[in-house]
Amino acid sequence: MPAWHHRWVSATRLVTLGDVPVLTELVRANRDFLAPWEPARDESYFTAAGQRAVIRDALARREQGSVLPHVIIDESGRVAGRITLNDIIRGPFQSCHLGYWVSASDNGRGLATSAVRDIIVVAFGELGLHRIQAATLLHNLRSQRVLERNGFVRFGVAPAYLNIAGKWQDHALYQVVKPTPA
Repeated sequence: MPAWHHRWVSATRLVTLGDVPVLTELVRANRDFLAPWEPARDESYFTAAGQRAVIRDALARREQGSVLPHVIIDESGRVAGRITLNDIIRGPFQSCHLGYWVSASDNGRGLATSAVRDIIVVAFGELGLHRIQAATLLHNLRSQRVLERNGFVRFGVAPAYLNIAGKWQDHALYQVVKPTPA
C-alpha cells in the first residue's frame, strides 16, 4: 500500500490572505536558500504587496479550478513553506503539476515528505485526479527522495525544461498515478 494512502495529521492547508505576513517573512529570510531552485524573482515578490498579489492570483485560479495553493505547516500549525498543485487539467487527462518549498530552517524535518503525502490524498481523493507530475533539477536529490518516498516514479529527463535561477535547466520528471481498484 502506498505511503500516501494512510492519512496522518494534516501537513498542509489552503493558503489565505492572512498568510501574507508570514509568507513575506519566509520568502525574504529564505531568498538566498531558494534562489538556486526557483525562477528568478522580481524585487516586488519579496514584499508584502508582492506576496498578497501571488496569493490573490493563486486563490483566483483555485476558483477557476486550475490551482490548489496550500501552505506547509509543522506540528504546531506554524507555516514552514508552500505546496501547490498547478495546471490542473480535467477531461480525460485528470492531471496536475506539483511544486513545493520548505524554509531552510525546516529542511530535513520531514515536513516536505508529509506535505507531499497530504496533497496526494487531496489530489486523488477530494479532487479526483488520476496523475500528479513533478519536476526537479537533476542535482536536487533531497527533493527527489521526498517524491520517491511518496510513490513518485522517475520517468524521464526533460532538457532545458524550466528557467530556474536565470537559466534554462534540465529536470528529472516524476509522476504518481492513482491506483485503480482491483
